[in-house]
Amino acid sequence: MKSWARLLIGGVAGVLIGGAAAIGSVRAGSLGAQNAIGPWMTGSDFGTASASGYTRAVVALRGLLALPATEARYYTAATDDAGRTLDGACRYRITGGALPAKWWSLTFYDPAGYLVPNAANIYSVGSASLPPAEASRWTIIVAPGQQPGRWLPTGGAGAFQLTLRAYLPADGGKSDFTRSQLPQIVREACA
Repeated sequence: MKSWARLLIGGVAGVLIGGAAAIGSVRAGSLGAQNAIGPWMTGSDFGTASASGYTRAVVALRGLLALPATEARYYTAATDDAGRTLDGACRYRITGGALPAKWWSLTFYDPAGYLVPNAANIYSVGSASLPPAEASRWTIIVAPGQQPGRWLPTGGAGAFQLTLRAYLPADGGKSDFTRSQLPQIVREACA
C-alpha cells in the first residue's frame, strides 16, 4: 500500500476515534472542572466567561441554564457512598443537614440528564418544603415504590444520577462544600 494511502487511512481513523472519545467524554461528564467530594462531583467554572470548552459542551448537551458559582453550586452523584452505581431498582436513604446556602433542591435524573417519568410526578425535593424542625437534619428516600416521608420515585429507571443545587451559597460560591456538609447516599436494599 502506498504511503499516502496509509496516511489517509490513519488520519481518518484518528479523526473518527478522537471524535467518538470526545463525544463519550462530554456525555459522561459532570458540570465544570471535576472535583470529587465523596460520591458528589462538582465544578466552579460553569456559568462563567472562563468556562472551558468541555464545560460549555456538557452544559449545552444537558440543556441546563448553569448559573455562576456566586448564585448556585451544583453537585451530581452517580454512585452511593460505597462507590456503587445508583440503580433505580434499589432503595437509598439520602440524609443531610442544613447546607450553607439560602435554599437547595435534590433532583432525580437519568444518565443523559433528563427527568425520569414516574406515576407520582415527583422529580425533586427542596428545602422550601421542609418544616423548620427538619431543616437541620433531613432524610429523603429514593426508591421504586412509594415511601413514607420525603420520597423521590425512580420510575423504574436503571442507572440514575442525583443533582443537588445549592442556591446563593453563604461564601459567595468561592469554595466547594465539604464532605460533612453534603448529603450521605446509603443503599439500603435492592429488588
